[in-house]
Amino acid sequence: MKIRKNDTVLVIRGKDRGKKGRVRYAYPKKESVVVDGANMIKRHARARGAARQAGIIELEAPLHVSKVMLLCNKCNRPSRVGFRLIEGRKVRVCKSCHEVID
Repeated sequence: MKIRKNDTVLVIRGKDRGKKGRVRYAYPKKESVVVDGANMIKRHARARGAARQAGIIELEAPLHVSKVMLLCNKCNRPSRVGFRLIEGRKVRVCKSCHEVID
């Protein structure tokens, strides 16, 4: 998977199109990511003693990785990600400006 935890991404599909956020969790086996402030859902929760309060809780749901694009640090544009071997190490590279992301 080309997007990792703590990457800044842009949502390109769905109800939150155009939102930018940081990847909080990445699930490579499910090919999905959780982005801060995107794909918010509401869950009704029952109280569990003093640990959790009852009510409607808003939280982020996972998005499929194809619905987000990585924002390059240098060119500050959403871009595709490629890989290149540098000094025997596989690193991610921005396809627009050819800058190393890692």
